[in-house]
Amino acid sequence: MDQNNKYALITGASSGIGYELAKLFAQDGYNLVIVGRNDDVLKQKANEFRSFGINVIPLAKNLFNPEEAYSLYAELKQNKISPEVLVNDAGQGLYGKFQDTEIHREIDMVNLNINSVLILTKLFLKDRLPQNSGKILNLASIASKAPGPWQSVYHGTKAFILSWSEAIREELKDTNITVTALLPGPTDTDFFNKADMNRSKIMEDKENFSTAEEVAKDGFEALMNGDDKIISGLKNKLTVAMSNLASDSMAAYRMNEMQKPMDEK
Repeated sequence: MDQNNKYALITGASSGIGYELAKLFAQDGYNLVIVGRNDDVLKQKANEFRSFGINVIPLAKNLFNPEEAYSLYAELKQNKISPEVLVNDAGQGLYGKFQDTEIHREIDMVNLNINSVLILTKLFLKDRLPQNSGKILNLASIASKAPGPWQSVYHGTKAFILSWSEAIREELKDTNITVTALLPGPTDTDFFNKADMNRSKIMEDKENFSTAEEVAKDGFEALMNGDDKIISGLKNKLTVAMSNLASDSMAAYRMNEMQKPMDEK
């Protein structure tokens, strides 16, 4: 398959890390299938990416509903498109103590962060195994490495994504299909706003957040190298190293201190 026929399918492509990843694939000559919820924003981004001389297909899908993951792939099949790369970027958090948060938002989060990712990856693999080629980039997080008070469900979803990514990578080791997990730390995107996290102590360190561009670059390079995972940013590598040395209860305590509301002693 020559480069001109290669497609990268990217969820969450209209902003943040997903947008920056889409830009890198476009610069590298990949055609794009970009997925997000807002049709108007997607079309605007599609026009921007077309300036790189590539084909761009914007598909507005709400992946909080896993059925839309199936319909997304059905549309690609109809158009005889078999993406060479799958980037599972779309994800969301929710701030607050589990006893207080809205269960329907958490179920939506599990559907988006886990169920739609499973469906898209399963369909991608069924498609790519006969070709014996393909690359998968899954957005985990340094949140996958420690329990996360004030974001307990989000941390749990990312722990799942990391564990599962490493498992299927091992299952696929005799093929030419690679699975890479990207573990960013706090990044300057709309994530914190959508997660209602603006009162969290973590926001006091906002000037030291990574940029979406830096994280995307690390993820893109790791994916192209076929690496198993990449922790983006030196500070985040140190945070994970400390979590690995600590007991789970100590890691949970530290995370609680980092994430609790600013006005809480």
